Amino acid sequence: MVDLYKLVRPFVFLMAPEQAHRVTIHALKAGLVPAAPKIDAPALEQTLWGLKFPTPIGLAAGFDKNAQVIGPAFGLGFGFVEAGTVTPKPQHGNPPPRIFRDPPNGAVINRMGFPSAGMNAFKANLEQFLSRKDRPRGVVGLNIGMNKSQTEPSKDYGALIRMLGPMADYITINISSPNTPGLRDLQSREPLLELLEAVHEERRKACGDHPPPVLVKLAPDLDEAQQEDLAKAALDGGADGLVLTNTTLERPDYLDADFAAEKGGLSGQPLTDTSTRVIHNFYRLTGGKLPIIGVGGIGNARQAYDKIKAGASLVQLYSALVYEGPYVAHAINRGLLALLQRDGYTDISQAVGAAHGD
Repeated sequence: MVDLYKLVRPFVFLMAPEQAHRVTIHALKAGLVPAAPKIDAPALEQTLWGLKFPTPIGLAAGFDKNAQVIGPAFGLGFGFVEAGTVTPKPQHGNPPPRIFRDPPNGAVINRMGFPSAGMNAFKANLEQFLSRKDRPRGVVGLNIGMNKSQTEPSKDYGALIRMLGPMADYITINISSPNTPGLRDLQSREPLLELLEAVHEERRKACGDHPPPVLVKLAPDLDEAQQEDLAKAALDGGADGLVLTNTTLERPDYLDADFAAEKGGLSGQPLTDTSTRVIHNFYRLTGGKLPIIGVGGIGNARQAYDKIKAGASLVQLYSALVYEGPYVAHAINRGLLALLQRDGYTDISQAVGAAHGD
């Protein structure tokens, strides 16, 4: 399946990146992308936050911004899908072109700026999926963000939780995109604690006895002191988990010069080692008390496994879909089973944090 995509990929790359993405969404909605063979593998199953994840491979936020193709994504081998980033009001995001590829390095730069149909459209799409009698197995996360014009972030995050919180299996607070002015300012102790307090209060009001866990998504561009402060703030503020990491502003020297000159967040293979290192650090700094979703530069089973051993209970991918095709999650799941068997593990959870030793 993956090899077939490599034959098609040159034709896909004739399209502008955002056009290719729109075509992919339409194809998934129309049922034109066949489902991957199902993998029934108890060794890959985990229960976190009371939620059963059939596989540890998730679809990262950014792909399905408006909750349009959650069902088809599960059919591709993803155990969970994080839809969004959704903002309260509709917004166009930054002007195009705003996505750029560097195929020799498996890299993508984007400066999307949270384009969103808004929470009303998002809710309608999510309700349509949740009401399906043939709803596929998997966990649905919602990634929420603030509108570009908002000067009081807690108001936007609160509005999103009031409307969408009761429908979510988990919620990720995105405070780490480099493409929304002022958003990364929330990545310091006091602003994060204040935001978590406001979010928890809105969650209590909206969700009652069945509150979805709240995770915080952080950037890879944090120095060691910032990582230490944020790890403690996440614990002190009652975050239920972390998503590590978002895109980076760094530009390795080997990137194509014209590509590297584009503004925005860099994702894909150049982010692999950095995100794994950040995961390792936060697992250590939190004493493994906060489940981590690892994301950034995962294109194969070995890279996913490295993040799991660094401390990620789950992992996500997006850029790999661009370069490896729609069945990359299925391939990684199969590869993880082989790696677990090689290392003598009978359950994926046994490998979580293994790089830290006993």
